[in-house]
Formats: sequence, C-alpha cells, structure tokens
Amino acid sequence: MPSVLPDGEPMPEDGALPPDALRNAGERPLGFYLHVPYCATRCGYCDFNTYTATELRGSGGALASRDNYAATLTEEVRLARKVLGDDPRPVRTVFVGGGTPTLLPAADLVTMLGAIREEFGLADDCEVTTEANPESVNPAYLAELREGGFNRVSFGMQSARQHVLRILDRTHTPGRPEACVAEARAAGFDHVNLDLIYGTPGESDADWQASLDAAIGAGPDHVSAYALIVEEGTQLARRIRRGEVPMTDDDVHADRYLMTERALATAGYSWYEVSNWATSRAGRCLHNELYWRGADWWGAGPGAHSHVGGVRWWNVKHPGAYAQALGDGKSPGAGREVLSDEDRRVERILLELRLVEGCELSLLKPAGLAAAEKAVRDGLLDDGPYTEGRAVLTLRGRLLADAVVRDLVD
Repeated sequence: MPSVLPDGEPMPEDGALPPDALRNAGERPLGFYLHVPYCATRCGYCDFNTYTATELRGSGGALASRDNYAATLTEEVRLARKVLGDDPRPVRTVFVGGGTPTLLPAADLVTMLGAIREEFGLADDCEVTTEANPESVNPAYLAELREGGFNRVSFGMQSARQHVLRILDRTHTPGRPEACVAEARAAGFDHVNLDLIYGTPGESDADWQASLDAAIGAGPDHVSAYALIVEEGTQLARRIRRGEVPMTDDDVHADRYLMTERALATAGYSWYEVSNWATSRAGRCLHNELYWRGADWWGAGPGAHSHVGGVRWWNVKHPGAYAQALGDGKSPGAGREVLSDEDRRVERILLELRLVEGCELSLLKPAGLAAAEKAVRDGLLDDGPYTEGRAVLTLRGRLLADAVVRDLVD
C-alpha cells in the first residue's frame, strides 16, 4: 500500500456506495486485501504504509498496537458486509499483505480469514495468500496457516547476495527464503511465490544471475521480479542523493529483465504479467489478476484501497486513526472517487496490456489504433494477436511497456 493517499471526495461515514456500484456484481469476482501495517525494521527502499514499533510509540497509543489488530480489522470486514448488503458472492481471493503480516501470530491471520468466511463465505476454490518475511516464519507457523485455510504464501527474497540485501536493509540471511519454500511445501502449500528485486545499487550481473539461480533452484511455482524504484522520501533516495550509493540505471534494468526472462523460460516458467512468471495456469496469482482485470475487491486495513463497481476508495493511513474510526462505528475511509467510463477504459488499457493476453483493440480510440499499428511495425506488439483484435506485448514491448501504454491510451 503506497504511503501517500490521493485526493478525492469525502467518504460517507457509514461507507455506503452509490446505488450503481453493485449493478451486475454477480458477473465479477470479489476479493479481499487485508493490510497489516507493521514491520520489525523499515527497509531503505520501502515507500509503503508501514510502521515499526519505534514509529508507533507515542503515536496512537494502544489503538495502534498490533496486539489487538486482528479484532480491529475484523470490524472492517463486518462493515463490508453491511455496505455490500445482500451481495451473494462468495469471496474468490484473499491476500494478506503489508508490512510484514507474519509479525502477527498465525492465529491472528487465521482469525481475520475466519471473519471473511463467516460474513461472506469463501468460494470452493478460493485462493488465500499471505506475504511473509523469511525470518518471521518457521515450520510450525506455516503449518498453522495451512491448517487455518491459507493455501498460498509469498516470501520476500529480493536477492541471494548479502551485500545487495544490506543495501536494501533486508534483515534475512541468504539461503533462508529457499529454505522457506521447502518448509511451505512440507506444510502442504501447493502454491509458493518468491519476490525478487533487480537493479539495486552495487548489484552486478553475476549477483542477479545468482539470485535467479537460487530462486529457481528452490522450486516455487511462481516468481515475481521487479525493477527497483527509488521513491522520494526513502532512506535509499537520501543515500543516493548524498552520493553514498550510485543511482539505478534504466539500461541495467533492461539487461536484468532479459536475463530474468531467459532464465525463467529455460526453467519452465511462463510470463503472464510483465513482472510475474508461473509454471502453470494454476500457479498464477489470481488475486493480482482481480486488480489487473478491474474486478471488485475490498481493501481492509490502514491505507488500504478498494474498488467495487467503478468506485475506488482508500482508508486513513495511521493504525490509530483507523482503529478509532471503527471503534466509533464509522467507516475508516479517507476519500473516494467514482470512475467515469473514460477512466475505466484507460485503466483497462493500462492494466490489461501488461498481461500475456493483452487488451482488446476495441478499447482504443483512432489515435490509439494508429499507435498500435506503428507498435506492430516497430516490433513492440505481436502481429499474430493483433490480427485477431488484441494488443499483446512482445518481449521488446515488455521492456518499453510504459511508453507503449502512453501511446495507446490517446
């Protein structure tokens, strides 16, 4: 969850949605994102809405404590049931993110999932994921999650090299994420993801190849690999500004992406979104696909964002303010926006073009269609799907995805 909230119109105190938001809701899957905003330490590159114990001390008091967080978040799940009324949809995906969700006891995560099960019901094939810091779980913890209904886990590996982890302020030791994959498999998790970051200052090609080799060797069925983005206001940005570490380089990012595609494809992984690869269709992250395909999800927790039927809203950031609002019987929503048809068209292009299936050419206006034709000639869009009415990125197009999208939304 990003640390800066957008502008928007005021959120009703009861969280009520416009009448049209649930029209034809049965045609869209419903997911839940549960944000756990606590971290043991703050990573130098992180710009998410997270808090360490030191940052919370004296700021929000007991209301901001993680000790009663599961009960607080459960109140928002109950609010969601009231707002969505008699919406009959069972929940298709649940994703617990952060922060570091696994700083909470496993029983707390199971309690939050139980609240969704009780209020909405879970689809028979519901995907239930939690993010995890490799140093914050052990076999017993993972077994308790699996028994409690979680069936997918995502470990933040980032790198296999100690000096790279040190630049990122990651506290786990090399080798621990790979061990976590084995522990998760032993606990009964069929679906396991490893998150990687490339382009860290001081990282060499050999370092990145070692990280890829280690991740592949661990045997997860899903790998996410993201270019490091240096966000203003972070410790890493300040270090770069002081000249302590070099700025990241776009050309290096491109080279590392090509290394990633080559290594993962050789190992049997297929890309299905620009930064995500899986060994099979079943291994994809269904929850993220809800986002990319504009489905409905309720984001519970401080700073969490939600989207239902073209209405987007976001919660207050601070855990203390979040708990106070729910304790007062009010929505923790800080603001919202109702998307226009044009907003939704543009978002579909922005998000769907990143997928292996691409986006429909029917979404494009004349200028966008002309740009798409040029992109085919330039080798950025695949000419095969194009003849069938879809814009699908080539490998070169994936390297330039942001620029391609900007042209197509015109």
